[in-house]
Amino acid sequence: MEFRFINTFNTRPKLKGYKHAKESYLKRIRWAVSLFYFAMGLCFATWASRIPDIKASLHLSESDLGSILFALPFGQLIVMPFSGKLVTKYGSHRILVLSLAFYALALTNLGLAAKPWQLSAGLFLFGIFGNLSNIAVNTQGVYTEGLFKRTIMSSFHGAWSTAGFSGALIGIAMLALKLSPFEHFVIAAIIVFILMAANYKYLIKAKEKKSSEKKKKFFTKPDGVLIWLGIIGFCCMASEGVMFDWSGVYFKEIVKAPGPLVILGYTSFMIMMASGRFLGDRLIYKYGRKRVLQISGLLISIGLFTSVFLPYLVPSTLAFMLVGLGVSTIVPTVYSIAGKNTTVAPGEALTIVSSVSFLGFLMGPPVIGFIAEAAGLQFSFAFIGIFGVMIAIMASRIKAIQ
Repeated sequence: MEFRFINTFNTRPKLKGYKHAKESYLKRIRWAVSLFYFAMGLCFATWASRIPDIKASLHLSESDLGSILFALPFGQLIVMPFSGKLVTKYGSHRILVLSLAFYALALTNLGLAAKPWQLSAGLFLFGIFGNLSNIAVNTQGVYTEGLFKRTIMSSFHGAWSTAGFSGALIGIAMLALKLSPFEHFVIAAIIVFILMAANYKYLIKAKEKKSSEKKKKFFTKPDGVLIWLGIIGFCCMASEGVMFDWSGVYFKEIVKAPGPLVILGYTSFMIMMASGRFLGDRLIYKYGRKRVLQISGLLISIGLFTSVFLPYLVPSTLAFMLVGLGVSTIVPTVYSIAGKNTTVAPGEALTIVSSVSFLGFLMGPPVIGFIAEAAGLQFSFAFIGIFGVMIAIMASRIKAIQ
């Protein structure tokens, strides 16, 4: 079976107002969009860094916390059918500024939660504004990439990953200063608003074209390809989600890493994921999207299978580095391809792909838990390892992606 896709890399969004812009101004736009990605990542990382403190202050058990945390992806899923339409109707630059502002405010509200239901409600709103920001900022990323003669989407996602490290470091500093989660979240929100104030005027103000309502059958083929791109994203984000939630457990229970080295697997994975995203654009420019997707999928499989068959400290650390490198470029590449679809507005195309992709991030970790309970953690990692091979196969079937 072959999945055909029209290569629209040279059919860039028509941004007439930027046609004769100086290179220095285009670079400033790129920096602005990168900093919006960074601001989004900082919000999420800031929340994640204080989960243990909030868990303790609300006297939550592991099962209680797990149930409450589900409110965040639930909020994201609820707004997914509308986010692309809002971005298309009102413009990604407007939705990004508004949604990111409310995303930062929702972050501060999480620090005020005094009861479990309040935390659930706060996370629900955090998920809603997070998804709106995600679709809007990736649409901006697609348009910004259209101003350059090379791929730059991976570097944007690299900025998000960098915010993860920054958020963790800031979190350590806030703990050392004995600041409460609310005080910490307010400081992070202030940083976000400063970044927005300094960069919002450089966002691309592009009028998005609505998808044609006529002759729907004519457009079923491109829509089908968006689903297949989403499935590639699904496989990648399932692998990514497993590494986020289970790498520490794997190093503790299977690798038997001593003491502080339990975090070595997660750390090595994150370092390589961030590094791969900054290198990804150069690799795509040199080797093409298809080959990068194929190799990335194989790296995921090789890494996970290596950790299964060689469950020792050094081999597993190297294996998790391969997984990090493998997942680094897949989602940015898939988003870049989807955003250049000629029959669907970028915001709506990204919504389709990100909706399918995000299900992998949502379902991957719980599925691992069920499989691990039935057959062991190593077997569950081997099961996810198959996803990498599936990515390589599907990428080879999507023609005209070079």
